[in-house]
Amino acid sequence: MITIEETTHQPTQTLQQQTEAEYDATVRADIEQFRSYAEKFVAGEITDDQFRAQRLRRGIYSQRQAGVHMIRTKVPGGILTAAQMDQLALIADQFAGGKGHLTTRQNIQYHFIPLLDVPALLHLLADVRLTTREACYNTVRNITACPLSGLLEDEVFDVHPYAQRVAFAFLHKELTDSLPRKFKIAFSGCKEDCMLGSIHDIGLRAVLRDGQRGFRMVVGGGLGPLPVEAQLLDEFVPVERLVNKCEAVIRVFSKYGNRKNKNMARLKFVVRERGFAWVKEQIEKEYQDILSGGGIPTPEVVPEGFGGFQSAPPPLGTGDLLPVVHTNGHADAEYERWLSTNVRRQKQPGYGMVTVKVPQGNLTGREMRGLAQIAKDAGDGLLRVAIDQNLVLAYLPLRQLPRIYAALQAIDLAGAGAEEIDDITTCPGAYSCNLALTKSMNLGAALAEEVRDHPDSLVRKLKIKISGCPNSCGQHWIADFGFYGNARKIDGKEVPYYQMLLGGGYDDSGMLRFGAAIQSIPARLAPEAVRRVLDHYVANRQKEETFRAYVLRHKVETFRLMTNDLAKPAELFPEMYRDWGDDVTYSLQLGRGECAS
Repeated sequence: MITIEETTHQPTQTLQQQTEAEYDATVRADIEQFRSYAEKFVAGEITDDQFRAQRLRRGIYSQRQAGVHMIRTKVPGGILTAAQMDQLALIADQFAGGKGHLTTRQNIQYHFIPLLDVPALLHLLADVRLTTREACYNTVRNITACPLSGLLEDEVFDVHPYAQRVAFAFLHKELTDSLPRKFKIAFSGCKEDCMLGSIHDIGLRAVLRDGQRGFRMVVGGGLGPLPVEAQLLDEFVPVERLVNKCEAVIRVFSKYGNRKNKNMARLKFVVRERGFAWVKEQIEKEYQDILSGGGIPTPEVVPEGFGGFQSAPPPLGTGDLLPVVHTNGHADAEYERWLSTNVRRQKQPGYGMVTVKVPQGNLTGREMRGLAQIAKDAGDGLLRVAIDQNLVLAYLPLRQLPRIYAALQAIDLAGAGAEEIDDITTCPGAYSCNLALTKSMNLGAALAEEVRDHPDSLVRKLKIKISGCPNSCGQHWIADFGFYGNARKIDGKEVPYYQMLLGGGYDDSGMLRFGAAIQSIPARLAPEAVRRVLDHYVANRQKEETFRAYVLRHKVETFRLMTNDLAKPAELFPEMYRDWGDDVTYSLQLGRGECAS
């Protein structure tokens, strides 16, 4: 028998501890299960088809290079602790040639990982409660949220606690890891659609009604080769019913999504085929069933580190440990530009946030460690991943900005111009992806060089987004300038091309709109096409006219005529038969697609 005195030395586990223990056990068991599958596959005991689903639902993609894989790490809500970033740096150095890649869905990807090295990598992620589970495949993917939520004066409320709970609720669940196709959810804390909810299966925007917190919910959006804008499902879902309402939408998708043709399997196709009124009715039926019969419960807590959650946040850094700054006149000018483009004041007095411009979303292990150190020494110990492939550091003392700038200079990440035209979004493209036709990151670098010093202030506000294929991992549909890779044969030789789109992004009413397809242009001539359009825009725009309004006013035919000679060049110089960054002749190579976005 246990006496009362004895029980005082055996404290009961808290709900937090129980949740963490259960989560950790589930994750570790899942990694070992994957190890077993991988070893059987290598031994020839199971086929590639039998192995593929197990690999993909754990965030592990094949690459166009044989024998190695891409590993996608989820960052729920886009928030990392400094300890997690340090661990990501360790993994980059040990497994991925010292490199990692930020995606447009707040993930971090590693490339060129041998299959049998993957379990050890997954265990290192699990050590800091990061996971790749359901980062790929026909699942509820990484749930994204505004990286600036909790920092902005005019936001509705901080959405991160709700994003954390929704992400944790749907992780490792039978319903959510074997859907007809991928399923994406995004949270916006601002009054506008800052996280592009209208191109998601579920888009959630913070709303206050009579002092109660809730979310405006839209459903059925998506990009890909056929972009569709989401439709309004509910003006107000109270926060306590958010998991229930999301589950109802997911149930309808699971029941009625096309499981025979993955090219027609997203929720947007269910809406198109059956009508939004019918879909809305089915969602309401499922919602009522959940309310009466129960469904996936809303978690009371999430594990420490999950989505950046910290039960006891560390004290804010003072910045006093950062190096002392010595500047000269030229450096001062660069610093002033960085202040104007990369720094914003927070609603918390005395603090600011810095957007770290990460070219093409590519980080080295050294850069990751340096950023983690700055977050600890001068911030709140968190790093925020933005959907434009940049990072945000917050709670930085305004008085220490010169030192923070110097610390970023020391790791080559003090570039000004965050969110300007030369801050280009790209997917990895044919660098690694089986589906890609072109090396989109290399075109991104070429276009950044073309527009970097453009003097026009309105031009500097424009956005360029590039994908290596029509699937829109680089979100080309919603940029002022969008490009996606394709290929053509000229005189029997393959030439890398890009379809150019113009005028995507938000319209005057704040609605997200898709760009107009102009025409396909050889990869090597894309910078010239951009130059011509920008010159025409500067010369012909009207006062107060947005770029989208300018494009619509001049119509597609204007821009086709402007670039016709580029689309069908009279002479092809040798470089036109090579993709950007290549010194060999272009050759179209495609593998089996594994839904890389």
